Amino acid sequence: MSKRAIVVGAGAGGLSSAIELAAAGWQVDVFEAHPEPGGKMHQRDVGGVGIDGGPTVFTMHWVFEELFKRGGRHIDDCVSLTESRRLARHAWTDGSHLDLFHDIDLSSDAIARFSDEENVEGYRRFCEHGEIIHDLLKDNFMACPQPSPAKLGYRLLRDGGKNALAVAPHQSLWKALSRYFSDPRLRQLYGRYATYVGSSPLLTPSTLMLIAHVERQGVWCVEGGMRALAHAMAEVALDNGANFHFNSPVEEITGDAHSVSGVRLKSGETYKADVVIFNGDAAALNDGLLGDRVRKAAAPRSRKERGLSAITWCMRARTSGLDLDHHNVFFAENYEREFTSIFDHRGICAEPTVYVCAQDRVNGECKSTEGERLLVLVNAPADGDRSTWTPDTLRQQRDRAMDVIKRGGVDILVEEENCVATGPDDWHARFPASGGSLYGAASHGMFSSFTRASAKSRVRGLFLAGGSVHPGPGVPMATLSGSLAAREILGRAV
Repeated sequence: MSKRAIVVGAGAGGLSSAIELAAAGWQVDVFEAHPEPGGKMHQRDVGGVGIDGGPTVFTMHWVFEELFKRGGRHIDDCVSLTESRRLARHAWTDGSHLDLFHDIDLSSDAIARFSDEENVEGYRRFCEHGEIIHDLLKDNFMACPQPSPAKLGYRLLRDGGKNALAVAPHQSLWKALSRYFSDPRLRQLYGRYATYVGSSPLLTPSTLMLIAHVERQGVWCVEGGMRALAHAMAEVALDNGANFHFNSPVEEITGDAHSVSGVRLKSGETYKADVVIFNGDAAALNDGLLGDRVRKAAAPRSRKERGLSAITWCMRARTSGLDLDHHNVFFAENYEREFTSIFDHRGICAEPTVYVCAQDRVNGECKSTEGERLLVLVNAPADGDRSTWTPDTLRQQRDRAMDVIKRGGVDILVEEENCVATGPDDWHARFPASGGSLYGAASHGMFSSFTRASAKSRVRGLFLAGGSVHPGPGVPMATLSGSLAAREILGRAV
């Protein structure tokens, strides 16, 4: 008789663990509170049109290629991907703009025109060191179930030598960037990668420069949006025999004093299993939202340790001025103030950095002849459990964001009925106990990445997956977390 697993939550981590376990012959039931899979990979309906309202960047293709292969499928048969020629278009309120590419020579030429040869040389050193760190951490951290600082430090010194030391992991990313770039705009651009893990570049370790290398390995546009990726992952799990139960929120993870034994739904139904995988913010366990029995399954985190939240606007709009690409970032002048406002003062500065995903644009071509589908995003403090964002406050923040975009060279014309806003309080409601954090804990400090909960929880039979646990946030990393959880379970099942 095959063993049974219950997965609570159909985000990226839950979907990957379901694929892995079902492909290994386990009976898998996935319970999801919402009507479809995806978690943060979701769409908002704006005038009858779906617009991605969560993650929009597809990277680390190898993670999904290998996962789909283990599920018996080829990713290209399940998801339609188009590689972006540009990584992103960047614009500043002083009127300057810079496009970056996968190819280091193309980006070097662009930086030479944008800045000077000194910063080109710094860019090339930055790329070299980012690749070193990525290659060292890919197997020794990302794919490692429970890495330790001592072992990782030893491997860095042994395998990376002086080049690993040159990256100075004890320094903040922001401080380290000054060793590569004298142009403050380039420090802004590469400091922004800290926000990919919900953090401030002023406080994250310099090792996060590896994210820039990940993007240079390839960025793809997903036909149908990231929601389509989530549905494709669910299909692979279904093909392997997994069962999905949507609109089925879990009230409690059940068990005895020593281990878990299943779940009880809010409807009152109970299901038994040999293991339970929780794919949600680990803070929900600490807060007792899944029952007192699993409160201590992971170490608690304080409000100040939360990663970034966001305000987003999904809109259908008309644009003019500088042509948008699929990924666009608009910078104002004082970048440090943005993060001291969020993390020290729990607010949003008057001139925030603005990300715009133009979802109808692929490699310069706009596929919409009417209103474009746009996701506009600014970072915000994860205080959605303590504050409410009123429509007036959200409109005020949108006006500020639009001003930064306009000064960066793009006009966006949108009507109120074609714009749907989401604030930290909405994110908190969608992902309970998170405060609206989209990334779990912030990666602040040299050892922060080692404090995340691992796949194996403190409660026997309960495993953890998702962006709030190791190896960290982002769709590829959350997907890896589900595979790590399955690997822990299968190792014990052999």
